[in-house]
Amino acid sequence: MTLPLYPVAGFIVGLFVALTGVGGGSLMTPILILLGGIAPVTAVGTDLLLAAATKTVGTAVFGLERAVEWRIVWRLAMGSLPGAALSLFALSQVLREPAAGRALSVLLGIVVMCGAAALFFRGALFRWASRNTLFLSEQRRESLTVVTGLLLGVLVSLTSVGAGALGMVVLVLLYRNLPASRLVATDIAHAVPLTLLAGFGHWWLGSIDWALLGSLLIGSVPGVLVGCFLATRIPDSFLRPVLATVLLFVGGRLVY
Repeated sequence: MTLPLYPVAGFIVGLFVALTGVGGGSLMTPILILLGGIAPVTAVGTDLLLAAATKTVGTAVFGLERAVEWRIVWRLAMGSLPGAALSLFALSQVLREPAAGRALSVLLGIVVMCGAAALFFRGALFRWASRNTLFLSEQRRESLTVVTGLLLGVLVSLTSVGAGALGMVVLVLLYRNLPASRLVATDIAHAVPLTLLAGFGHWWLGSIDWALLGSLLIGSVPGVLVGCFLATRIPDSFLRPVLATVLLFVGGRLVY
């Protein structure tokens, strides 16, 4: 992929992030690895800071619309930030191992395919949730949200994937009484502190390509703004299978 194409990729991914809450790491990191030839750890680190910047824009827009459930953001962050810090420390210990890059690529592919499966079967998951999560106590719901944050912190720090692809599904299962649009806004808001911490951790590890980051930001910020405007105008039933099919393909390419 040539440098002028990176803003185009940034715009497309930013659009999907604002429309669905999914697509940041799930799409951008595989694009950088498979089409850009970027080393996996550099792709992950650069995408994390890209996600922090673009999702800050999205959070500002949704925040002005009062669409963010900040109590859920806080609960997720209680688990995700410690999880990210521990994962970054572990990564620093194995980063120079010859097999580290390949292991990260395989892990990324597996997580992306899990995200694709979650998108494909979201309807079935929602129906299951309507029968089985309605009677969760508030204390139980809060504990499960913190645990979810912990798992997301680990996955996002290692692969840059999970905050939207998997986090959104879990939020719907736990908070089925909230509209999907509010959960997307909440998921995006939680991703800001998580990707900032993980991104600065990768900066400390030396795995950021700043020229690449700048090129991606040129496209991703307008993409997020356009996506926020279109969020209530494009049906999720159309976007979900398209995105899931793309994720399944790129996940398989990373694994095999």
